[in-house]
Amino acid sequence: MKVTKIGNVYQLTLWPKIFPVNCYIVEEEKELTLIDTGMPASFKGIVKAITEIGKPLTNIVLTHAHGDHVGTLDKLKQIYKDAVVSISDRDSRLLRGDTTLNEEEPQFPIKGGIPKGIQTNPDRLLNEGDTIGSLKVVETPGHTPGSISLFDTKSGAIIVGDAFQTRGKLAVCGQLVKSFPFPAFATWNKEISIQSAKKVFQLEPTLLAVGHGEMIKNPIEAIKKALLVAEKNL
Repeated sequence: MKVTKIGNVYQLTLWPKIFPVNCYIVEEEKELTLIDTGMPASFKGIVKAITEIGKPLTNIVLTHAHGDHVGTLDKLKQIYKDAVVSISDRDSRLLRGDTTLNEEEPQFPIKGGIPKGIQTNPDRLLNEGDTIGSLKVVETPGHTPGSISLFDTKSGAIIVGDAFQTRGKLAVCGQLVKSFPFPAFATWNKEISIQSAKKVFQLEPTLLAVGHGEMIKNPIEAIKKALLVAEKNL
């Protein structure tokens, strides 16, 4: 597993050259928060990184309930029993395998790797504006109905799950990148994804950290260009 550190954000990348799947550790003064849990093969690398940093893992936060983001959740919870597991209120249903839609939601099927047999029940259900240490919850639906991003109010970094990808090129989720099309194939609603991407842009993040691809420093202009492309294609 490849580890890349920018500021207090550690990016842990499984299969970086073939099919990059990222999860993140945000280091606080006395504790660690893990954002997403990758694939089953991510387990050893995540545990190794936590051990090497040397602070207790107190939170596990899921940006959304797709298999490549929740793949080691059960195994990690067995080891880090005191870590609080959090997911959005909306995607907590998807974590249980429930793909039904609310009446007010666009009636498009939820796509992507829907989890099967997850045993861990979330300890906390998140909504817009909730905080976990220095991280603030930003609701960024589109890839799934309950996707969230985590904005670090101290550093300005934002971890967006699959609201964007940078593998191939920076793109709003739902936009087809031929060299790495998989996030687009797994996106529920392109129009809502664009609205969520605009929310991220308005926060003026200093660092963009995505589920698939490298982190980008000072991403404002790149996000602006990606938004223009997405709106043109809609």
